[in-house]
Amino acid sequence: MRFLRRWKFRILIFFAVIGPGFITANVDNDAGGIYTYSLAGARYGYSLLWTLIPITIVLAVVQEMSARLGAVTGKGLADLIREEFGFRITFLMMVALTLANLANVMGEFAGVASSLQIFGISKYLSVPAVAVFVWLLVVRGTYKTVEKVFLVACSFYVCYIFSGIMARPDWLVAAESMFRPGLRLESGHLTMLVGVMGATVAPWMQFYLQSAIVEKGVERRHYAGSKLEVLVGCIASTLVAFFIVVACAATLYLNGRRDIADGADAALALRPLAGEYASALFALGLFNASVFAASILPLATAYSVCEGLGFEAGVNKKFREAPVFYWLYTSLIVLGAGLILIPGIPLVQVSYLSQVANGFLLPFVLIFMLLLINRADLMGEYTNSWGYNLVARATVAALVLLTLALVGLSLF
Repeated sequence: MRFLRRWKFRILIFFAVIGPGFITANVDNDAGGIYTYSLAGARYGYSLLWTLIPITIVLAVVQEMSARLGAVTGKGLADLIREEFGFRITFLMMVALTLANLANVMGEFAGVASSLQIFGISKYLSVPAVAVFVWLLVVRGTYKTVEKVFLVACSFYVCYIFSGIMARPDWLVAAESMFRPGLRLESGHLTMLVGVMGATVAPWMQFYLQSAIVEKGVERRHYAGSKLEVLVGCIASTLVAFFIVVACAATLYLNGRRDIADGADAALALRPLAGEYASALFALGLFNASVFAASILPLATAYSVCEGLGFEAGVNKKFREAPVFYWLYTSLIVLGAGLILIPGIPLVQVSYLSQVANGFLLPFVLIFMLLLINRADLMGEYTNSWGYNLVARATVAALVLLTLALVGLSLF
């Protein structure tokens, strides 16, 4: 009975804190992530599925540290960096983060446009409508309302599970590929490997997760439930990625369609191979992911910049209480959506530049996180253990190497 009561208590705590970790892990499958996984399946079939295991480990380790920092200190990551490392470093990091996230926001609105064009809806109608929706959601809502909408958006990723099943993949080959690492010494395969692995953890994700943990009011006593929530979110995110790769491997790869322009192109290519419903579900999943990320990316940026520079921030605050927070959020949406409507915008180059910016910023963010989480005066008994520190540092080292490789490949 004591065992059952303990697990009942843990389950209740889990549902009390669910939100930040689950949302942050799943928003990683945005328009760019969907395109990357689609291209991996189209070009290399099932052979890159094994990368999803280290991806899950990387997500879980880094996001757990971010959630723990927020729950124990009660402060956002940008706030802690400013307090512990100074204003100048924080300012430079916030400028880089804002520029990188603006390019990413443009990519999300491009995903909105391309996904609804499949259903005959012009981007000049879809992009402004979505921009107004995501602006009203945050500006007129409370944290609880926004979080509920984001959690509902997470549930729509099930579209990719159904789409993958409808593609009728070879489940035995897919299962074997999950546990059979393979590496080809050719530039295309290495580039794709680095892209799939290196794009797993974006700098803005850690800032958003920690800020959301703080605003939700998750404290030390809730830490166990928050840790479980992060793990569940990481597994759910990887499951979605698995079905995206599988759907494209079972159809596009087997039929010789090896190159796709974006996520919407993958959805169109599925239509004659997996059926109308599979194609529509894939496109709807892309639309949901793009709207989801178009809401969170500007929000994450506004949180980070305001915390780092000492301005009031938070969805629970009124516009007059946090004007810089809301004006920055508004500006990112207006610029991100507006630039997409200009003919001739080079979206591929924008994507590359955003990845390069993320690549330069990510190692610094992860190093700062490790320095902070190992401060006994800051974390008390919640510093990393020796074993956990070993895993975390190895993860950071691997991410740094992969990110630098991704930057090099993008530039040259």
